[in-house]
Amino acid sequence: MSFLYPRLLAEQAKPLFEDYRRLPVGTLTDRVAYSHESAVYVATGGDRIPVERLRELRAGVLDLAGHAGFPSAADRAHNARFDIRLAALLHSEMGMVPAEAASRDVWAFLALVLLPDVAFWRYPQPPKDRVLGTDLTRHVFGRLWWRAQLVRSSEDPDPYSALDILGEAAFDQIYARRAALGGSPHTVRAILRVWQDLDLEGLNERDALRDFLKRLLRLGPFVLFDGVEREALEEELRAVAQESVNALRPKPSRFTSVEICAGSGAQALGLERAGFDPILLIDSKADACFTIDLNRPAWDIVCMDVVQFEPGVRPDTQGVDLLSGGLPRVKSPATARRAEDTEERRVLRAAIELAREMRPKAVVLENVPDLVESPAFEADRAWIEEELRAAGYRSSWRVLNASDFGVPQNRSSGFLVALREPYFSRFSWPVADGAAPPTVGDVLGPSMASRGWPGAEEWAKRADRTAPALVGGSDRRGGADLGPTGSKKAWAALGVNGNSLGDEPPGADFPEDDHPKLTVEQAALVQSIPPDWRFAGGKTSRYRQIGHAMPPPLATAMGRAVAAALRS
Repeated sequence: MSFLYPRLLAEQAKPLFEDYRRLPVGTLTDRVAYSHESAVYVATGGDRIPVERLRELRAGVLDLAGHAGFPSAADRAHNARFDIRLAALLHSEMGMVPAEAASRDVWAFLALVLLPDVAFWRYPQPPKDRVLGTDLTRHVFGRLWWRAQLVRSSEDPDPYSALDILGEAAFDQIYARRAALGGSPHTVRAILRVWQDLDLEGLNERDALRDFLKRLLRLGPFVLFDGVEREALEEELRAVAQESVNALRPKPSRFTSVEICAGSGAQALGLERAGFDPILLIDSKADACFTIDLNRPAWDIVCMDVVQFEPGVRPDTQGVDLLSGGLPRVKSPATARRAEDTEERRVLRAAIELAREMRPKAVVLENVPDLVESPAFEADRAWIEEELRAAGYRSSWRVLNASDFGVPQNRSSGFLVALREPYFSRFSWPVADGAAPPTVGDVLGPSMASRGWPGAEEWAKRADRTAPALVGGSDRRGGADLGPTGSKKAWAALGVNGNSLGDEPPGADFPEDDHPKLTVEQAALVQSIPPDWRFAGGKTSRYRQIGHAMPPPLATAMGRAVAAALRS
């Protein structure tokens, strides 16, 4: 049986609210009444709630409040449990239909006449909407009735068990979308059943629910939720909820880096794959800077001499996770002409000084293998290690071959890795997986055949080894070729004319037994640089960017080793 409840209109409710909000709970108990001289009933007719039922309702609410600590102040946990029990009590005992429950004046009567002590105990010094019912999603009693109305399932042994699934803030998110979702008990119950089965470990539940509901709202124009059977609706909602969980699930942590002598960005690309996002890249060559900007416009590239860079102008570089760079090749003090090697050693000294000033967690610098292994560089290694040790780093040196990491090129690089503790003790050098690298024929065969050269298939079979190391050449002399005499002979053995670079792969009229030249794009493939990585500048400039680059797979292997140490 349904009842009509007394309604305390706003003109009478507001003065009572202002008066009561300053009174202690004990005094409010003395103001309890079961009627009010200004209360009215809706004019549509119906059975008015008997006074005896109002007394019973108050007694039931007081019993629940007493278990939560009433009239003493309750803690958050007791309040939450009280709300759940009170929602079920109000909905099951009030005998109220939704049309009656939609009236804010009904709830103002309950909060200011029948249950003022409980209302102001539950929310001391409440804002108006908690008592006057101006927003039923926040009313001390009204919000609970509507929560129970939406979740009640007559099919369950405990019709109100779903009240335990979500807290008030989460439920408010559903009810706030009542026009599309919260007004449908069928949809709300399905949401709750799906929600309680989700794995939310590591997620902020409120954020996850908000994302879930937003996704449901996007489906609103296409799916009539009330018209979908329970199992089909739950399947649909479960898929949407899992999308939210997957989107919000924390991704593996990423790291920040600063790259010096960045060149064409090949090393930064490899480190990106390993989890490092550069906040700054520095290179002195304009074409190299343009190349990086072509491919990663979001990366911050500064085109300047690294020796001139002052870290103080970029506070965001302080304490980055990694300082990395492939430095210009230094020469042995015993063999280098002084003027020739000045620039390279200036950059090396600048790199070590930047490490001291920026204080990154890790430093990775790449150079010639001799810097790591040759006795001629012993004094350089000792100086570098001492400078880094004074700055709090421990250092390690090693030569790695790119062919051990899937690059079709016999290219050795010398590496210095320096890390602070506790990271250094956790660092392990990358180890080859034992798989044979692809051959030059494997990598370049398709492009050699791309313009119909009849000798391409046979050429690919003969080019059955890894390539010699590509040589970028010196900026001070020389053009775009495949290196000194020894390198050119090694390329000739693979069927390649290394005297210069070609403009395109051999065509249908190219002699079958002749040696084609490599194009700039083919040289990039030998370095394992992705085909979609574009290069700025003329042929010589583009080739030098490629020849000086660190193959991205080798940079990825190094980056993963450092990242593992930082994550441990």
